[in-house]
Amino acid sequence: MEHLTRNYRVLGAVLFSVAISVISAGAQTPQGPKHKNSIGMEFRRIEAGSFTMGSDGSRLPDEILDAWEGASKRKIFLPIAGDYDESPAHQVTISRPLYIGAYEVTKQQYEQFDPAHRRLRGKLGFSQGDDEAVVFVSWQEATAFCGWLSKKEKLPYRLPTEAEWEYAARAGTATPFHTGYTLPAEFLKNQVRSWFPDAVRSKGQPAISLAVGQTRPNAWGLYDVHGNVEEWTNDWYGPYGAGEQTDPVGRIAGDFRVTRGGSHSTEIYYLRSANRMGTLPQDKSWLIGFRVVLGEMPKTRPLPVPPHPLHQRGVSQKVPPSLSRGSDPAVPYFKGPRVFVKVAPNSAGPLFSHHNHDPAIVECPNGDLLAIWYTCVDEPGRELGIVASRLRYDSEEWEPAELFWDAPDRNDHAPALWFDGKKTIYHFNGLSAAATWGSLATILRISTDSGATWSKARLIIPEHGPRHMPIETVFRTKEGFIVLPSDADVGGSGGSTIHISRDNGRTWQDAGGTIAGIHAGIAQLRDGRLLAFGRRDDIDGRMPKSISADMGKTWSRSASEFPPIGGGQRLVLLRLKEGPLFFASFAKQIAITDVSGKQRQVSGLFGALSFDEGATWSTRRLISDDGPGRQLGTTDGAPFTLSWESAEPRGYLSVCQTDDGVIHLISSRLHYAFNLAWLKAPPPVQPITQAGSQAKGEMR
Repeated sequence: MEHLTRNYRVLGAVLFSVAISVISAGAQTPQGPKHKNSIGMEFRRIEAGSFTMGSDGSRLPDEILDAWEGASKRKIFLPIAGDYDESPAHQVTISRPLYIGAYEVTKQQYEQFDPAHRRLRGKLGFSQGDDEAVVFVSWQEATAFCGWLSKKEKLPYRLPTEAEWEYAARAGTATPFHTGYTLPAEFLKNQVRSWFPDAVRSKGQPAISLAVGQTRPNAWGLYDVHGNVEEWTNDWYGPYGAGEQTDPVGRIAGDFRVTRGGSHSTEIYYLRSANRMGTLPQDKSWLIGFRVVLGEMPKTRPLPVPPHPLHQRGVSQKVPPSLSRGSDPAVPYFKGPRVFVKVAPNSAGPLFSHHNHDPAIVECPNGDLLAIWYTCVDEPGRELGIVASRLRYDSEEWEPAELFWDAPDRNDHAPALWFDGKKTIYHFNGLSAAATWGSLATILRISTDSGATWSKARLIIPEHGPRHMPIETVFRTKEGFIVLPSDADVGGSGGSTIHISRDNGRTWQDAGGTIAGIHAGIAQLRDGRLLAFGRRDDIDGRMPKSISADMGKTWSRSASEFPPIGGGQRLVLLRLKEGPLFFASFAKQIAITDVSGKQRQVSGLFGALSFDEGATWSTRRLISDDGPGRQLGTTDGAPFTLSWESAEPRGYLSVCQTDDGVIHLISSRLHYAFNLAWLKAPPPVQPITQAGSQAKGEMR
């Protein structure tokens, strides 16, 4: 079905191109410096010429950076004059004159094409007046407007290419903005990192008019190219090609269509002429509008799709005969910890060595393990993207990380993975309208070839707002429903919710209730009820436990027997193939019973088992090799001591159990592998050697 939909999109684009050619064949293109069409849109003639597209990453003076809101982190971590995707700076020639809208398309103009769009006037407080830039339009809708206008005017209207947009916006300048190195105050419309529409962190959105033409135009007569609304371009997003180019048109395909110009409620850094943004073509928000070009589309051949990253190359499609046969399940087995987060030092995009966190892990149909997580400088930043690493079935080491999924200059907060046990891996992710996780929509991609290829992302929860941030671990209920846990609030408290699909992922509904605690771990009990544990929202100083008897519509809450957890920590809950419930979390101090039958206190990452559907957790075990003590790194390499009495102190956990019964638990940096027999075996009364620990069972 996916390939048919893609073919229809391609066919539609071809037919649109042919239609424009036919329409324009009998029409006379304007010749003067200005043009005004029948619905009042004004255009400026842009002559052919050449310019330097992109930026070279050179450093700017601190006095200029100090004037840019949100630029302080880039003084330390990023090339200030441009993000990684703006290089290489390259010479581009626009070979023919074209007419481009002097203003962004307004509400009044767009509603002549789509009268029903009038009902969106004032949505979330935006775009109420006739002369305000239209927002809440997808790339497809913007393209359809151009087609309607072409038919009406018998002239070739379309979206600009990315190169045409930057050429016209710069208007002969080579500075970050057409106004120079800074933007005058008249251009600034809430140019901060915004948490809108979250009511708590955003503290209300200031009233912002999107009226066009209220600031000075650039030298070529174009208004609002910096910071009124983002503007759709025609191009698929992808890395720039090197060398001189004439009339480039971007990549032949991709996940994201490029937007340019930045918008209100965005840090000034992202309003630069060279800055590139993008999102899914079907995405809509209060930040994105468009302007129109009058002129034939260049006949340039698009660039090919970039090569696949390492984790998608050479992926075996064979299922190993030994996949379900591992070590003897009756013999305790422990392996690790091994580092799976392998990002080169001093990386500054698209991978960032500064902060790597919030992982998800899944077994692939071919026996490989795939882990994904976010990488960034700053968690609320627009630079945050998703990267991946693969542990191949016949390998002992995780591969170096490479990019997995990254909407350009959108905060892609909170990935989740799930394998249906047959052939399909599901990838869920948040997609922010801007920075922060205050405005997430939720996407879904699938792979049926062990992650070698992925479907195009589909918005399954298209509205940007709270309750849309995915959490590990996704599971299927005994009724056949897929359950996707999500945070219900963007703050440290406020709880979690679940989204449910009753049709195998096609449609999704918020169950409506709220679990106590964010980042909840959830599992189904044998009687059909749902059990959940969460972070914060503590009850009597203990971790909160929530139970739902109506598939998440309502939840009862009580204190669990586990200590609460806080910042930088996330628990997991999983139904094991053998039947017990497995729980893993962190504790500053917790009692375990060793092989002598005596209790002793340990600290850090621990696992627990319940054989009575979560009523009690009789078996507890430190997740450690039980050694005498050695220094390792937790999240972002922070040091800790792993020993028989201390384990990793923090991290976001994710867990899966492979076909051979091995439980694979990852934190924000490390991978632990063990079986049920190891969890059930009492720990030793004294440290054991590293060699002794590793000898417990054979590796898968």
